[in-house]
Amino acid sequence: MKNLLLLLTALFITTAFAHAQRTATSADKIRLPEGFKIELLYSVPRDDQGSWVAMCQDDKGRIIVSDQYGGIYRFPIPKLGQPIDPASIEQITYSPEGTPARKGIKGTDPQPLSEDLARLPKIGHAQGLCYAFDSLYVVVNSRNTSTGSGVFRLIDTDGDDQFDKLVTIKALAATGGEHGPHAILPAPDGKHLYVVMGNQTQLPEDYTHSRVPEVWGEDQLLPSLQHFMAGAEAPLGHVAQIDPEGKSWDVMATGFRNQYDAALNREGELFTYDADMEWDLNAPWYRPTRVNHIIDGADFGWRTGSGKFMDYCTDTFGAVVDIGPGSPTGVSFGYGAKFPAKYQNAFYVCDWSYGKLYAVHLEPKGSTYTATFEEFAGAQPLPLTDILVNPEDGAMYFTVGGRRVQSGIYRVTYTGDESTAPAESLAGGEDQRNRRQALESYLQTGAKQATDKELDRIWAGLGVPDRGIRHAARAALEKQSAGNWKARIAGEENPVAATAALIALARIDAANSASDILEKAMSFDYQSLKSRQTRLDILRCIMLTLTRSGQPEDAVKAELIAWLDGVYPAKTPEENRDLSAFAAFLEAPFAVERGMALLSSASGQEEQIGYALNLRYLKDGWTPKLRETYFKWFVLSGNYKGGARLANYLADIKKHAIESVPKSDLTPALTKLIETAPESSMPQFTLEPREFVKMWTMEDLAADLGVGLEGNRDFANGRQMAGAGTCYVCHRFNGEGGAVGPDLSSAGGKFSPHDLLEAIIDPGKEISDQYGASNFKLKDGTVVSGRIMNMKEDTYWVNTDMMTPSTITHVNVNDLESIEASPVSMMPPGLVSTMSRDDILDLLAYLISGGDPEHELFKN
Repeated sequence: MKNLLLLLTALFITTAFAHAQRTATSADKIRLPEGFKIELLYSVPRDDQGSWVAMCQDDKGRIIVSDQYGGIYRFPIPKLGQPIDPASIEQITYSPEGTPARKGIKGTDPQPLSEDLARLPKIGHAQGLCYAFDSLYVVVNSRNTSTGSGVFRLIDTDGDDQFDKLVTIKALAATGGEHGPHAILPAPDGKHLYVVMGNQTQLPEDYTHSRVPEVWGEDQLLPSLQHFMAGAEAPLGHVAQIDPEGKSWDVMATGFRNQYDAALNREGELFTYDADMEWDLNAPWYRPTRVNHIIDGADFGWRTGSGKFMDYCTDTFGAVVDIGPGSPTGVSFGYGAKFPAKYQNAFYVCDWSYGKLYAVHLEPKGSTYTATFEEFAGAQPLPLTDILVNPEDGAMYFTVGGRRVQSGIYRVTYTGDESTAPAESLAGGEDQRNRRQALESYLQTGAKQATDKELDRIWAGLGVPDRGIRHAARAALEKQSAGNWKARIAGEENPVAATAALIALARIDAANSASDILEKAMSFDYQSLKSRQTRLDILRCIMLTLTRSGQPEDAVKAELIAWLDGVYPAKTPEENRDLSAFAAFLEAPFAVERGMALLSSASGQEEQIGYALNLRYLKDGWTPKLRETYFKWFVLSGNYKGGARLANYLADIKKHAIESVPKSDLTPALTKLIETAPESSMPQFTLEPREFVKMWTMEDLAADLGVGLEGNRDFANGRQMAGAGTCYVCHRFNGEGGAVGPDLSSAGGKFSPHDLLEAIIDPGKEISDQYGASNFKLKDGTVVSGRIMNMKEDTYWVNTDMMTPSTITHVNVNDLESIEASPVSMMPPGLVSTMSRDDILDLLAYLISGGDPEHELFKN
């Protein structure tokens, strides 16, 4: 009897704990700004209703949701303060005309399908839902359904509140992954819809029009490094406009990686939250997750592997704001929420992997926008999938789920003291947006070739400082016949306008105009141009010309090498990355010597990898010492930390470099060096080893924060120290570095010198919730400390070392006892212990300056 009692007690405890694990994260574990309240309305029974990933509202105000690998459900929104009644949840079924009417299945115990109905087409596996035009539009992303992937429309033809007609709007090639067809939403004109396609979705062969000039290319001067999606070529990830019947597919923008959703602001401008490639962390081509303003005709520059376009490339459109590492899912504006004005106007973006809902605060900047962001809601785990605002009750609703993890739906309301009266729209930029949109009219379906007067208007937009207007003007120019306008370039003296036109000409007519483009580009006094962007634009038009026309004739090549000799090396790493590629492509006699000088003096691993990448195919110009230094760098870089593919990329570069060494140069000493494996250690970013100086304290340095920072600091050394202190391993700074820690690009405007120095010296003194670790306490007493980076079903993938983003420990939720915030910072102390006092002050000045060598803190 006693043993039976013990057995029953153990069974009860086990069952109770298992039941607890089948509940979405408790509302009291979720962080929110002051004055906000959150309710967990429903924990989804996973075995019956799956894991919800998409959500919308229908014409009756009901919420419709989709299981990633199963059915579609709908239910009425409960009154404030009340949970969802499980009995009110109805599975949406499709009963074609002429079959017995079948009402939706309610509750969590689905009725069995009759034999006849079981053979009918079923629809599910949706990653996009939209109720519009008296229909439910469903975007299916799966090859495991009778419909296949595509955009579908469910219609209720007889008004009985049950769908009985299924229309295929557009069948799409099956992807079988999570980078396929995603969201669908109404367009602002009330006549169309927008569809959102990830980068494993090809443009339909019968697409009807493209606002993006159809001259897309890979544009790589040297072969790119590729692993995931090797061989994939543009265009892939895109957003298109369709009509309700699916007769048109108008490509609006391309070059996305895996944007899951999109939303419109009050002005009708479209925004999305695009994915990073986390395996590329700490590689020079890594791009964090980012908010994009989707304008007509834009290519946002995703290419597979190392081929991604940098945001400063004028033939892409860049980001409104970089967010950091994560997995973007649903987005929504806060319009209609009974929130304070700041949060009504916010653009909310969901991060599935790190469990964060960000409020992005947009500000008009000319014809486009800039932004700041804050964590609005967060917890571990909180795998957010979709979000909406219900204007009837003024509440925000979001779902968690995906990949068969525990799913749920939450409601957020405001109970604080601030006014929740409807907020006014953000003022500013109206005239500039109108001008940009007027130029974008030349990209639309049916647009005719511009007249001379219209070409004058387009040309005037090329030289303005507003990036959106300049982009629209260049794209409009690319839609015109080159013969109608390229003669204008010769007389254009404004380098901003000239380079925009040259980029357009290189993209549409490089094969016939290469000599003219190169001659005009080299005619500007490169060294005297104060604008870094203009210098980069000159390099971009040369790059595009060479990639699209091939090696120039000998006379032009000699002229290019002579020009290159006078400008390389340049002032910034961004310029030098392109210039070193030019030197390698043209096999300039100074390519190796100058490339190696840059590699040896570069401050962080991203910059170094960029130079090593461009040097790998060079066979001539090496001295024994330079080649020895190059292969010593491969030993050094063996300890560099980053995403899961970083080691593969470095191995590829080394493989190509070895293949470029003539057999006669493969001495025993060089062979031994090539075969030398790195000793495991903290990453070191200087070829010369650094010695321990001191474990610095605030007391040691506090007195230097005044006079010590007044205009006598060394910019170059500050940049070097950012590498020596491994800042770039975890932090983003001016487009370089990792992204697992906060972006430091604007740190100088947010923190005083004292606070910034304290965060460097004593990182554990104050730990931000946004970047803090969690302690995962297991039943056996083990504690795993880190942050959830990924999950699947009952397993959390926990990163335990922010210095090594690919270091993962798998934690089974059934083994968990608790998850609590860790009191220990993931940033280790002592990172400046190899620096002198002046080194630390130079580093501090570099961070305060935002990377501006002209800042007043530096020596004249």
